[in-house]
Amino acid sequence: MTRRLAQVAKKVGVSEATVSRVLNGK
Repeated sequence: MTRRLAQVAKKVGVSEATVSRVLNGK
């Protein structure tokens, strides 16, 4: 999951923490 999160973050151009926060905030 973490690895996938990193890939998504890289593709979107944001930090892993931001992606994680958005997903958890959903």
